[in-house]
Amino acid sequence: MKYIRLSKEQLDEMHQEFISFLAAQSITAEEWDSIKKNQPETAEQELDVFSDLIWEGVLSKVEYLEHFSPQHMFLFKVGALKISMISIEVENKSIDITTPQGYKWLQDNFMKDEVNLYSSSKLLSDDRNNDIFVLIRQGANITKGDLYRWFEKFVEVE
Repeated sequence: MKYIRLSKEQLDEMHQEFISFLAAQSITAEEWDSIKKNQPETAEQELDVFSDLIWEGVLSKVEYLEHFSPQHMFLFKVGALKISMISIEVENKSIDITTPQGYKWLQDNFMKDEVNLYSSSKLLSDDRNNDIFVLIRQGANITKGDLYRWFEKFVEVE
């Protein structure tokens, strides 16, 4: 397995897609029930293959990611060859930008000396989707990029 198996909730939401996946392999509902009962390891492998297919589809469309911690915000833009990052750091440890009050403070004070803005970029590896997946496993979330586009006006993005 290349990524991670989808959760039960995610698999439940993708029930129709999973039926189509099984149908593409000429596996009927009755055969699937039999596989689950009599060949659980085969059923597990099918779930893993399906999960990887879904992850590949999702990751191939990712353009922006965000990761928040109490004093940092990391904003990523994924291009064809490189990933660019804008990092916002709050020096005041009593400010927690993961809370509504802390986020509001950041909005009002992002140009002050106690907030540092950085930017950097790096080339993507030959496995772009895995590069993105690593960031997701570290806590990043896929976004539409509104924050990245807003902050890029204030830093030089490489």
